[in-house]
Amino acid sequence: MRRFLRPGHDPVRERLKRDLFQFNKTVEHGFPHQPSALGYSPFLRLMAIGTRSGAIKLYGAPGVEFMGLHEENNTVMQIHFIPDQCQLVTLLDDNSLHLWSLKQHSGASELREEHRFTLKGPPGSPPSATQITAVLPHSSREVLYLGTESGNIFVVELPTFTVLEDRTITSEAVLQRVPEDYCNRRSCELVEALREHPKNPDQILIGYSRGLIVLWDLQNNKVTHHFLGSQQLENLYWQRDGSKFISCHCDGSYTQWPVSSDNRQPGPLENLVPYGPFPCKAISKIYWQTTKNGVPYIIFQGGMPRASYGDRHSISVVHGSQQTAFDFTSRVIDFFIIFSSEPTAEFDDPSAMVVLAEEELVVIDLKTAGWPAVHPPYLASLHCSAITCSHHVSNIPLKLWERIISAGSKQNIHYSNMPWPIDGGTNIAPDPPQRDLLLTGHEDGTVRFWDASGVCLHLLYKLSTVRVFLTDADPNDNMNTLGEDEWPPLRKVGTFDPYSDDPRLGIQKIYLCKYSGYLAVAGTAGQVLVMELNDEDAEHVVDHAEADLLQDQEGYRWKGHEKLKTRDGAVRFEAGFQPFVLVQCQPPAVVTSLALHSEWKLVAFGTSHGFGLFDHQQKRLVFVKCTLHPSDQLALEGPLSRVKSLKKSLRQSFRRIRRSRVSSRKRRGGSGNASEVQEANAKFDQDALQEMELAPVQRKIEARSAEDSFTGFVRTLYFADTFLRDSSRHCPSLWAGTNGGTVYAFCLRVPPAERRMDEPVRAEQAKEIQLMHRAPVVGILVLDGRSTPLPEPLEVAHDLSKSPDMQGSHQLLVVSEEQFKVFTLPKVSSKLKLKLTALEGCRVRKVTVANFGSCKTDDYSENDLAVLTNLGDIQIISLPFLKLQIRYPCIRKEDVSGIASCVFTKYGQGFYLISPSEFERFSLSTKWLVEPRCIVDMPEVTSNNHVHNKSGMENAARKS
Repeated sequence: MRRFLRPGHDPVRERLKRDLFQFNKTVEHGFPHQPSALGYSPFLRLMAIGTRSGAIKLYGAPGVEFMGLHEENNTVMQIHFIPDQCQLVTLLDDNSLHLWSLKQHSGASELREEHRFTLKGPPGSPPSATQITAVLPHSSREVLYLGTESGNIFVVELPTFTVLEDRTITSEAVLQRVPEDYCNRRSCELVEALREHPKNPDQILIGYSRGLIVLWDLQNNKVTHHFLGSQQLENLYWQRDGSKFISCHCDGSYTQWPVSSDNRQPGPLENLVPYGPFPCKAISKIYWQTTKNGVPYIIFQGGMPRASYGDRHSISVVHGSQQTAFDFTSRVIDFFIIFSSEPTAEFDDPSAMVVLAEEELVVIDLKTAGWPAVHPPYLASLHCSAITCSHHVSNIPLKLWERIISAGSKQNIHYSNMPWPIDGGTNIAPDPPQRDLLLTGHEDGTVRFWDASGVCLHLLYKLSTVRVFLTDADPNDNMNTLGEDEWPPLRKVGTFDPYSDDPRLGIQKIYLCKYSGYLAVAGTAGQVLVMELNDEDAEHVVDHAEADLLQDQEGYRWKGHEKLKTRDGAVRFEAGFQPFVLVQCQPPAVVTSLALHSEWKLVAFGTSHGFGLFDHQQKRLVFVKCTLHPSDQLALEGPLSRVKSLKKSLRQSFRRIRRSRVSSRKRRGGSGNASEVQEANAKFDQDALQEMELAPVQRKIEARSAEDSFTGFVRTLYFADTFLRDSSRHCPSLWAGTNGGTVYAFCLRVPPAERRMDEPVRAEQAKEIQLMHRAPVVGILVLDGRSTPLPEPLEVAHDLSKSPDMQGSHQLLVVSEEQFKVFTLPKVSSKLKLKLTALEGCRVRKVTVANFGSCKTDDYSENDLAVLTNLGDIQIISLPFLKLQIRYPCIRKEDVSGIASCVFTKYGQGFYLISPSEFERFSLSTKWLVEPRCIVDMPEVTSNNHVHNKSGMENAARKS
């Protein structure tokens, strides 16, 4: 009975665990998924973005980030900053208003929700009577003006959200001063826009959707001016001096209206249709910006000719004879202009245009000739092409880091050099302790290098593999090329491009050696490219080699896609990582595993058919090993075979149930009455259903059939210098684990450096281990005589790791989906194992070795296994004794793509995709923690700082 007793509680170890392990979700990197609203505060110099899931995110200077989440999870429709305050108001699609404040706590600022409020009408009134369409925070900072669908404008007090009923502006009161013929012809309808007079806070401009615009006197509660538009109104904008305002309309026109000091009712100064005379789309928002030279900037969204350009998402900038229609690849949510907000300034002098599109943020420099884009330090569009894989490298050497930045800077010559214009707040987080890279592979054949050292995920360099291959698109094509006389003058901006020239280009595996600068990438069509870093542009021939993984076995026929065609002759490459050899797997299946050993100059690769080893110094194939089982026909059917396998297994399950029913009926057919047969069938149905429902939960670790599909699928590859043949001599080795629970070990003979180019690398199979339960092998690790994982290639040579202990006996750790098992080397006898909790249906999805340091002392650290399961929880398991230390819930088990995208770092952090465009960063370590820590101080309050800072999202509330 002793083995069933719970082991004793070790208080020392428990204290140490508290010093080592702590789970935190720290920051979200990338671009918010499904943005729906935009706001900006010239006073705080902060930008706010709201999403359809109810999140609100504030951004300022790099490293200044805040996030809040509405409990309702409703779409954020509008965001408005309170003038001269660290507060903002959000409007959700359930018609609720929320007041948020930036408050200091423990030396840093935090975003907190203070109040919430829903506008309610009198009993029996329709919902439209209080449906908010426009919000105006008044410069007094005491009230909000709320325009509604009914045409009434309600006034609520801040911060309590108390409705001041005696100050309500009704549509009836407005119509009293409007000509009778206009009143009879059309009603006010909904309030489209509210704008405060820039020079007189006692006057507000009210725009109604049918085209009526009135200037309302707040002191005397009356209309002082009315303006009769002939087209449906979209938006309004005051000029800086308050002498004129501009209205934009649904027919693609805008109108300039003078406002006289007396009560005269002047007509419009001008009415223009910029892209007429043909029918045009609506201009949904407009800015009129004054400059010192007297030539204004006119900036508007939409207005394109409907027939030819109705599907374009554009914002036009007109400045004298210059005119450009910026063409975005996704729908424009909103935009704002950054200009001089000092009340004493005579002119606007715009400096930048900030555009929130559905899939990216684009900033245009309006000060520099040609109006170039500004490279954003955050809010990167990670999914400009769909992410297919990720790879993290910690503690990059300074020399490699500088070379990557240098290569990236040559790619960014078309960007503006202006400083980032949204620079509010102060980043008080400590500087990152090391330089980290996150590499993402994409569907279009590119690899992007991101600075993942701190809070801001910043793009350093982009590598494209397309030039090696022949595709339908010419890489020299320039989508921005326009004829001189082309009209409208469209110019594509932004990086979001979800379309791939060829899905076979997709990157599936990445491996970077930070010491040698060698990079290996592998793709969807069996292509493996080995690259090295070059600081200059170069033109050279890429050597080709083929690896036939089927080894001419008969009876197999590949039914998937063809391999990519390669370019003949020399290819010109930009400075950066340049491929020098291409290994093409045959059949051209997806590369499922990749390993690079830069010291031995070897690269190993695996697919669903087998694995191979390539010497990239001699550019010679060392060996290939076919891992196909005779029943693995599905492995030859291409990337859809998993779906076919699922359909096949479901079909077989139902056929078995049906056959069992029939056979049970035949056995009982001669005896018993019909009711007994019916009762037995019902019981069988119930048992079968119960078995199907409980199977995933109750499944034990059991032996799998060798005929299971995809047993030859190579899941992991691992290089190690260890004892493989006998305990007296260690040698280089390659280990491979498959989906069928098989581990292959090959002994390698690598010639010494002086004869490396003269003698070939030789390989010989030394071991083959078959796990009894045949679960897929997801990780292989060799521990040295001190039970420490072997160092990375060249790590010891760079004095960044101790030499491995080659005196004591080595151990082999094999991680399958269902258990961890330690073997002694070289005998490969089982020493220790840990089974996962099979009753929960738990399976290992990701595993890595992480180093955890104590937060109390720098003298202690330990290596443990960080494990992610299919249930979305993370387990930390000690080495070498395989004791479960702690378990944290991290990802929802239903989020299959999030679990599949997870990548661990070497020091106990991790990343996973929470949407196609966002990485969630988490930390398991108390010592290594990257999270925003920033402060927003209240600037000096000056009058009228709020002029023009309306978010312009009023239209969204009605149009959604």
